[in-house]
Amino acid sequence: MAKYDLSKYRNIGISAHIDSGKTTLTERVLYYTGLIHKISEVRGEGDGAKMDHMELEKERGITITSAAVTTSWNDHMIQIIDTPGHVDFTVEVERSLRVLDGAVLVICAASGIQSQSITVDRQMRRYKVPCLVFINKLDRAGAHPYNVTEQLRSKLGHNAVMMQIPMGVEGEHQGVIDLFSRKAYYFDGQKGETVRIEDVPSEYSEEMEKYRSVLLDAVAMFDDDVMECVLEDRQVPEALFHATVRKATIKRELSCVYMGSAFKNKGVQPLLDAVVSYLPSPLDCKYMADSVESGEKVEIFPDASKDLVAMAFKITDETYGQLTYTRIYQGTLYKGDQPFNPRLGKKQRVGRIVRMFSNEKNEIAEAKAGDIIAMVGVDCASGDTYCANQQNPVTMESMHVPNPVIELALKPKKQEDLDKVSKALNRFMKEDPTFQVKVDKESNETIICGMGELHLEIYVQRIEREYKAQVEVGNPKVNYREAPTQVAEFDYKHKKQTGGSGQYAQVIGVLKPLDMSSEEVEGDESIKDGLKFNINIVGGAIPKEYLPGVEKGFRESMVKGPLAGHQVLGCDVSIDDGTYHPVDSSEMAFKIASKHAFKQAFLASSPVILEPIMKVEVETPSEFQGSVQGDLSSRRGILSGSDMREDMSVIEAMVPLSEMFGYSTILRSMSQGKAGFSMEFCEYKPVPASVQKELIATYEKERQQGS
Repeated sequence: MAKYDLSKYRNIGISAHIDSGKTTLTERVLYYTGLIHKISEVRGEGDGAKMDHMELEKERGITITSAAVTTSWNDHMIQIIDTPGHVDFTVEVERSLRVLDGAVLVICAASGIQSQSITVDRQMRRYKVPCLVFINKLDRAGAHPYNVTEQLRSKLGHNAVMMQIPMGVEGEHQGVIDLFSRKAYYFDGQKGETVRIEDVPSEYSEEMEKYRSVLLDAVAMFDDDVMECVLEDRQVPEALFHATVRKATIKRELSCVYMGSAFKNKGVQPLLDAVVSYLPSPLDCKYMADSVESGEKVEIFPDASKDLVAMAFKITDETYGQLTYTRIYQGTLYKGDQPFNPRLGKKQRVGRIVRMFSNEKNEIAEAKAGDIIAMVGVDCASGDTYCANQQNPVTMESMHVPNPVIELALKPKKQEDLDKVSKALNRFMKEDPTFQVKVDKESNETIICGMGELHLEIYVQRIEREYKAQVEVGNPKVNYREAPTQVAEFDYKHKKQTGGSGQYAQVIGVLKPLDMSSEEVEGDESIKDGLKFNINIVGGAIPKEYLPGVEKGFRESMVKGPLAGHQVLGCDVSIDDGTYHPVDSSEMAFKIASKHAFKQAFLASSPVILEPIMKVEVETPSEFQGSVQGDLSSRRGILSGSDMREDMSVIEAMVPLSEMFGYSTILRSMSQGKAGFSMEFCEYKPVPASVQKELIATYEKERQQGS
């Protein structure tokens, strides 16, 4: 596209449950838009799919990192981000949706709505991203697009309406019928590149009219003129129909359903037409930022002539330096510019700007509002904002980053590989906010934390392949938490006299439990790291200069709880009174007093240990249903529902993470390799009393061994 026209920009993501065919669909999109001249499959011979450029992605046939690509269709520029479907890489989906204006939700026609489809939909709702739905794999046994559309309404709460119906499913799938134009679409040629539009075969005309009236009734709810045409049985003007559907889609009040089979090259071109027709351009979106100085909300406009506002949303480290994926929200970024980074409080030079095509790069001289590009060699973190205006800088709202739930110890097999391993871990932490590294002070072990077994397994394999460093890995450990269950008062006096000036501080107050899962707590910005800290001091009982020491003492105590050494969650602490000494008091004395006060109150609050509970979905042939359910129950699982999808049983359960290690091997042997499962973190819940006793005993034993 030669001319810059923002109304013709479409920034979209393709996301779905694992194995719904997102990458295969993206591959077809690139082929039909002329960006690639050969289609490669996710699994199979040759180089593997273009968008899965990492070796591990090709091997496993899954997407691990989101890949960006720019292409065009019908004179519109489409910037696509292909995101992972696996729940362990959920942050990749979060950071992509954060910067996109629209999305395509891909659903398998046979499997229907699965657990990760629900997660992706929740993420779209969080960032208010309008979407189109593509029901894929119509050629698969058990494909039932009508059922899937019904599930979109019942399970996801979408106002889903079919824009097309299929001409045959499974082995009989020939093409699709466009309900509004009453035309049949066939996809001819070796790769489905030739779209043949014909009259609808007579055997489908009754079904077409039935679903066409459903479509028109749904669209009529959004426009009086369309309603009038429908009531008077007149033809709805084409321009009016498309404009109404677009308006309703952008408001997230209508979800248009398209269908086909990406693998069999059917249905992709009409979906591209719909992306251009119905998904928003940057001009249809409202962007907000926070003023760094006042904290107030500031509206950002997609205007290339205004001051620059851009957000770095994803980082990868490459051999020649850091590659920073950036969305330009306002203004223009030129090669050689020095935009201001408010988090670092300094300007940073942008040496090169590239437009990404998966892992290939095309150099450009400038990027304008609406563009998604990558800056080369700029040292920043994911989520950083870049501004032209240093006097009144703004930051784009931050992403939701879930806390890691699993950890394992890791060390290099050879001492000389230590440097390589630490380089790798630093890089992965910078790239992925859900991957964390810490050092256990007592055992001096390096601990890596993540979202699941697969998440950490992939990173361990990347260390061995990309950094050629062999590592030894310990058994996975669960990230337990500790929490109070009752109100407890504290009154602690710290007094120490050792020649010269001594130490004196007294803190008095109350510790209350805080329900971290409630909506009020989720929206309360004063709660940080599971602690709400209130100061109700009157009359200078504790001087102002010592109050930061009090807060530090409580916050540091939350990192390692006194019960079993796990992070503490859900504390509402109020400091109501205290005393100080004009000579012997100091910030350090108040910090020490606060640590003791916290321990005193926490142990008096009937504390419990919390464990991560996973939402598990198992898909198994019906003959193994009983044994799978029995096995889940034996793992302290609570069955929450079961469903039938053709001849497969889908079992949903809430199971503690500690009981799920190595489950994939056991499930395979139990079902002759025919069952599969997916799981995602749901919530923290108290462990049974016997387990709590065991965890405390283990902690005490380790502590005694350590000392």
